[in-house]
Amino acid sequence: MADENELTGATARRRPKPDVLEIGGRKLKPSTLMMGHGFDPALSEGALKPPIFLTSTFVFENAAAGKRFFEGVTGKRPGGAEGLIYSRFNGPNQEILEDRLGLWEDAEDALSFSSGMSAIATLLLAFLQPGDVVVQSGPLYAATETLIGRILGRFGIQWVDFPAGATEDEIAATVERAKGMGRVGLVYLESPANPTNALVDVEAVRRVCDAAFDADVRPPIAIDNTFLGPLWQQPLRHGADLSLYSLTKYAGGHSDLVAGGITGSRELINQIRMIRNTIGTITDPNTAWMLLRSLETLELRMSRAGENAAKVCAFLRDHPKVESVGYLGFLTEGRQADIYRRHCTGAGSTFSLYLKGGEKESFAFLDALKIAHLAVSLGGTETLASHPAAMTHLSVPEDRKAALGITDNLVRVSIGVEDPDDLIADFDQALKAV
Repeated sequence: MADENELTGATARRRPKPDVLEIGGRKLKPSTLMMGHGFDPALSEGALKPPIFLTSTFVFENAAAGKRFFEGVTGKRPGGAEGLIYSRFNGPNQEILEDRLGLWEDAEDALSFSSGMSAIATLLLAFLQPGDVVVQSGPLYAATETLIGRILGRFGIQWVDFPAGATEDEIAATVERAKGMGRVGLVYLESPANPTNALVDVEAVRRVCDAAFDADVRPPIAIDNTFLGPLWQQPLRHGADLSLYSLTKYAGGHSDLVAGGITGSRELINQIRMIRNTIGTITDPNTAWMLLRSLETLELRMSRAGENAAKVCAFLRDHPKVESVGYLGFLTEGRQADIYRRHCTGAGSTFSLYLKGGEKESFAFLDALKIAHLAVSLGGTETLASHPAAMTHLSVPEDRKAALGITDNLVRVSIGVEDPDDLIADFDQALKAV
């Protein structure tokens, strides 16, 4: 444990008191540590909660300290900055947030970003070079596909993918194909996939990569863990190197902020940190402070939303106007069920609802909702519903949408924390309009 002069934390703040991580040999749970980990009230006039540090720059104790801090932030000395420098690099709110983010997946380190996409973009810039190949699962969030395929494609970066539910042999074949195209710079996964809810076998991906590459050239395995993490899935435990989040979703959970996060090994996080320091994709202090508030209730909110989703999906599954429900809790057999049992501790609260019909029927259902809101995003306290083919995935080419199962009768639903019987009544009356 740190003493009063030891430098600890994401970029090593100076604290009079060490963090308490265990009591009597019992390791404290993340839900407990969210209430105070990484913050000492003595450093902020005894304030129970961290204040918002609205400053662009920080005063150095002396010139030697300034030099030492910049040696760390520029990479001349390993380990990152030893203190606060400038708000493009770090800040108290962001550092406390990053300390707490890492706890959920027992990660060595974490970084926060101005949005989920800025986290993804910074990650890609950290590990890809012109001419590289990205191995990815499919489908991905539409903006991620656009970034990799269209924007990075302008710089000679190629991609090859396997379907989210692919077998180990299919994954291996895809990796071998990628190796024949050029240097594989990154393996990028999304599980469950947006918006189909299909699961990726992360353990199989790791085995394939370990077999296909020498240890010193194996590309990092990164996964978008937004849909189930960090409560219902912790992919770092199953072989992923980096776990990414749109913190806008469950971590923020109130539909009032936009942010992103990455957790993982300190070695890889430091490579991403260098890029973030350069291009300035860090979370702002106010958003970081709001996330600290939200993380205190993350387990409560996600648990209630998950319970609600189970009840709502049980109603929808047998409705005569519903073709099927892509809800992980219904998986009982087959490869997807096997992945679910090995990787997940809960079914989540976001699911794909396939109505009988097409766009006309989907739109009629969405327009008739009274409690659920017609809006994109997910993981908030309120229930949201949207039409991926016409909204979030509109930019995806029609043939690829068809191949990935993003059909006109697909409605994505994110269940909130309302009364579940009220939600069922709302869905029931909306289905009558179909």
